[in-house]
Amino acid sequence: MKVLVSDSISPKGIEILKKAGLEVDVKTGLKPEELKKEISKYNALIVRSATKVTSDIISAAENLKVIGRAGSGLDNVDKDAATKRGIVVMNTPGGNTITTAEHTIALLVSMARQIPQATASMKAGRWEKKKFMGVELYNKTLGIIGFGNIGTHVARMAHGIGMNVIAYDPFLNEERAKNLGVKVVELDELIKKSDFITIHTPLTKETKGLINAGRIAQMKEGVRLINSARGGIIDEKALYDALKSGRVAAAALDVFEKEPPEGSPLFELDNVVCTPHLGAASEEAQENVAIAVAEQIVDYLVYGTIRNAVNFPCVSADVLPKLQPYINLAERMGSFLSQSFDGGINEIIVEYRGEVAELKLEPITIAVLKSILTPILEETVNFVNAPFIARERGIEVKEITSADAGDYHSMLTVKIMAGNKENSVTGILQGKQHPRIIRVDNFAIELVPEGEMLVLSNIDKPGVIGNIGTLLGKNNINIARMQFGREKPGGRAISVVSIDTPMSDEILSEIKKLPNVLSVKQIHLPI
Repeated sequence: MKVLVSDSISPKGIEILKKAGLEVDVKTGLKPEELKKEISKYNALIVRSATKVTSDIISAAENLKVIGRAGSGLDNVDKDAATKRGIVVMNTPGGNTITTAEHTIALLVSMARQIPQATASMKAGRWEKKKFMGVELYNKTLGIIGFGNIGTHVARMAHGIGMNVIAYDPFLNEERAKNLGVKVVELDELIKKSDFITIHTPLTKETKGLINAGRIAQMKEGVRLINSARGGIIDEKALYDALKSGRVAAAALDVFEKEPPEGSPLFELDNVVCTPHLGAASEEAQENVAIAVAEQIVDYLVYGTIRNAVNFPCVSADVLPKLQPYINLAERMGSFLSQSFDGGINEIIVEYRGEVAELKLEPITIAVLKSILTPILEETVNFVNAPFIARERGIEVKEITSADAGDYHSMLTVKIMAGNKENSVTGILQGKQHPRIIRVDNFAIELVPEGEMLVLSNIDKPGVIGNIGTLLGKNNINIARMQFGREKPGGRAISVVSIDTPMSDEILSEIKKLPNVLSVKQIHLPI
């Protein structure tokens, strides 16, 4: 078995691979065309963040079985393309937690006391004591956006400094936050009340441009921002304007929309502290993730055991074929539900009926958890840590089994509970292979859960579908399928429209304004 290491990792990781009898080639700095030419020779590929494993690379990887990321972020790997080819994608979540949290605090303190600017001034031969007046952190409010492992550790350290901590996380419930001395708030409240704001979410469709001109306008005058998560979460043009005007007093950035950020106007500003994506750059962290990814590659190639995979469950290779159709169904149901649901989650219930109830259920339940958490926590959720992340956020998980599946061989129902609010989907396998959703909440409806979908809640009156079709046609958006369900004639109804291309926010806003449309969500599922 041959392993290609295309980004630099600790020698300890290389040593583990070789001791297991694997043939290892270290070829860093390959251009895309060079990697495409080389990749067919290898059974495993190990990357960090520099190598871009695109669908073109994957299509040329005739013998590739596994891609291992030494780190947590997977925005440089086309996971859908890998999954279609049956290639396992693994990461090493948790290995960067401490070092990234510590770097965040370092940025926080450096920004508050203007340490980099004062250092540069002194090295230039100046003594500008009055110029670099700082601000105290004690008794200030730190707003943490994203309260996973890193955000939690940042909160602990901030408490040690004497800061008040508030947090926004779509899955964080108040009881767990209270035990950590943190107040849970909605994003708008965090934006308005924080003296300092630090970001710890992945870059997803939902978080791209999360901090934009509109949100910055709602912030306190003189707020200070830290981003050591992912570039693109903060709109850099809006941030530049706010720093120039003084609305934002200072920013500390470890990540950028484009890396390296050549010629960024942010670097012209004295109130910007910046580092070249060093959040995970400690000797301990790099050694940890190199060892972890090497051990995972060995486990899979030598022993057939999958660990820390983001696209396959952690089971032995011989069990996987029986479970995979249900895992696929569960992931699509959970993702559909997550993208159509608003608010925190207290409880997730998975009901198994019929033949499926006799299988090993844990991987299927974990697939549900992973898919529900993934739209917000994309880069950090996998088949190993999904249950832990759910517990970490105080989400209770229940399984219910029954031999009776009615007219079907097997049936799955997934429910999300938040206080008195409940949302659910029910699914089956058509021909024991093809996933179908047959009920959404109280509406009987048969859906093919794939691709781009619009899910509308509307009043069952004439003209709703015609108006939607006209609006989509006007904007050159083709309709692939349309399905409907209703409680009763003239009552509440659900309309699901499958479209060939994603829809812009502007068109989505137009749909929301159509007569008798109560709400609309755009959902993306794998093809």
